[in-house]
Amino acid sequence: MARFRRKSCITLIALVLLVLVITVVLKALTPEDSPFTSQGGIELFLERQNDPDVQRNNNNKPDDTKMNDANKSDKDAELQAALRKFPPPNYYLHAFYYTWFGSPKFDGKYIHWDHPQLPHWDFKVAQGYPQGRHSPPDDIGANFYPSLGAYSSRDPSIIEAHMQQLRTAAIGVVAVSWYPPNMKDDNGEPTDDIVPLLLEVAHKYHIKVAFHIEPYQGRDEVNMFTNVKYIIEKYGEHPAFFKYRTNTGKLLPLFYVYDSYLMNSEQWAKLLKHTESTSIRDTPYDGIFVALLVEEKHKRDILTAGFDGVYTYFATNGFSYGSTQRNWAAIKAFCDDNNLIFIPSVGPGYIDTSIRPWNFQNTRNRINGKYYETSLSAALEARPDFISITSFNEWHEGTQIEMAIPKTSQTVYLDYLPNKPTIYLEITRKWAAIFGGERRRWQE
Repeated sequence: MARFRRKSCITLIALVLLVLVITVVLKALTPEDSPFTSQGGIELFLERQNDPDVQRNNNNKPDDTKMNDANKSDKDAELQAALRKFPPPNYYLHAFYYTWFGSPKFDGKYIHWDHPQLPHWDFKVAQGYPQGRHSPPDDIGANFYPSLGAYSSRDPSIIEAHMQQLRTAAIGVVAVSWYPPNMKDDNGEPTDDIVPLLLEVAHKYHIKVAFHIEPYQGRDEVNMFTNVKYIIEKYGEHPAFFKYRTNTGKLLPLFYVYDSYLMNSEQWAKLLKHTESTSIRDTPYDGIFVALLVEEKHKRDILTAGFDGVYTYFATNGFSYGSTQRNWAAIKAFCDDNNLIFIPSVGPGYIDTSIRPWNFQNTRNRINGKYYETSLSAALEARPDFISITSFNEWHEGTQIEMAIPKTSQTVYLDYLPNKPTIYLEITRKWAAIFGGERRRWQE
């Protein structure tokens, strides 16, 4: 009997010790931020349980949750593997990007692909050319046909494909054509609501987004301030929002201002000069504002207006003073003398006879990529601060480097043959590397 009691006591003591050991081990395994370790943690846990997203996830079967996690992990791994195949993005190489295209699936109708044929300003000349709208998808307002078809700029898969093409070309920044909310170009629809998706997909591919502010109706110095404020407040904290560190150490967004000459320099000065009481300078909405240089006289106007730099936009060599490549050295010297940024714009060619059927004089043949390479070489000779590409996808004017394919239909299209659809992406990639090397050499 005594021996039995002794055995019982030993067993009881062993059991108590086992419980204590298990308790200590479990305590050690519980993370410090466990929802059960404090009253605050319990409140946080209850908030999470009441969250609709958490409730939806809790309704999944355990196998579904594991499957979803596995799928996400697989997609992340695929993306990282794809990114490793691309060249590094060159953030000094910008491409003008347009989000004004629409298709029935995403927009209820074709937008911009059905661009009208514009009449010549001389009525007699206009009579000799066709007028009317294009009829997509086989007949589009472009002289080339996109490999992605008559797409919608709202289609996430299209933006994804575009970012992959941009990374193939080593382009680091897209300058998106931008109109204020509820405003649009003459042939399109409002597009500001596409910007959030564009930023998200661009970020996945380590591409930055700058804003190319279009000449929207009623643009003046007052609503320019309002609209820049809107852009910075709505998009400025996104990691894909492009900012550039100036010589003074400020990290500021860069804005291209298309047709800036439509406002006089006195108006611009009210916005851009430090001395003006209405100035945007030294406010949270300050930026690097880049004016379009068209005529030679615009140089002084741009300086008087208080802009930070100039760009030339047009892909037609000789079309304007600014787009004439032999003038770039002089423009660069002017910019250096006046502490301005110089951004020459290069393009693969130009043809817009699908929408301006009378405009043969501005056509520039691609010559199987030679025109583009000559333009890039001319830009590098000027030692620019950035290079801008006109364009990634301005199909109406035939300046796109986006992939195009041969197309057989009643409409006759040009193509990139005998080269591959990726030819202009590959040329861009080559010159992005050359530009990167030259920039490093200039800074030595």
